[in-house]
Amino acid sequence: MQALMASFVAHLRFEKNYSPHTVESYSRDLDQFLRHLTGGRTDREIKPSDLDHITIREFLSRLSQAGNRKVTIARKLSVLRSFFRYLYREGHLDQNPAKLVRTPRQPLRTPRFLSLPEVESILSLPPAKTVKGIRDRAILELLYASGLRVGELVGLNLIDLSMNRRLVRVRGKGNKERVVPFGEPSRASLAAYLEARRRILAKRRDRPQTPALFLNLRGGRLSARSVQRNLGAYIRQAALLLDVHPHLFRHSFATHLLNNGADLRSIQELLGHESLSTTQRYTHVSIEHLQKVYRDAHPKA
Repeated sequence: MQALMASFVAHLRFEKNYSPHTVESYSRDLDQFLRHLTGGRTDREIKPSDLDHITIREFLSRLSQAGNRKVTIARKLSVLRSFFRYLYREGHLDQNPAKLVRTPRQPLRTPRFLSLPEVESILSLPPAKTVKGIRDRAILELLYASGLRVGELVGLNLIDLSMNRRLVRVRGKGNKERVVPFGEPSRASLAAYLEARRRILAKRRDRPQTPALFLNLRGGRLSARSVQRNLGAYIRQAALLLDVHPHLFRHSFATHLLNNGADLRSIQELLGHESLSTTQRYTHVSIEHLQKVYRDAHPKA
């Protein structure tokens, strides 16, 4: 079983082009499932034909008893479904036992988002006179202007950016490409950053040139963790009572578009969602917004 799991992970990495973070997450979930099957014994060999839907349900029940949330259990079941689908397709199973296991019912969660004043307040936090501040302002402006995932943003290369047309080419999940526009405020911040980027590279001539758009101060590609850490530092410095993470800009981008009349299909395309149902969760936020407007404006609300 361990060899088949390794083969599946290689399939995700090299054929499906999943991100390193996603591949690592799948590997951890599969390792946990294998430890459940073997009881932690390394000398016990498990064959795919030994497993059925009851085995999978027992694993999910164990997760629930251990205090895992429903969303976590659903994610691990999704990994197992992908794995067993792969085994069935490759001829290691006569049928897919995971098809008989239902996903735990999930509570309806609406994405949290920032108001426009909150967005503007956060965008003003990075200092305008330091290289780091100029870079971070450009990052925050682009996150809000384009709705990019932070992993997509740090994966951008200089060649992906078209300043004249105000477009950026993005490689999303599964290495799928899309082109996303950005506005004039973001273009101005990016123009200032590109000059600062040249200064970073000029000071680090000992390092090989990198194609990355966003650089750390050592001249290498900036990491998603650094973006998260820097944003948190600004929030603490300004003493803002906000729990803000980079993905919140993506939620705000989609919600503000929807509240201002954009259609769901266009938002789906901009966000790079494979399924429209993923984008539809923002309609719940929009309905809440409309209800608030109604309550505030109607004399008999």
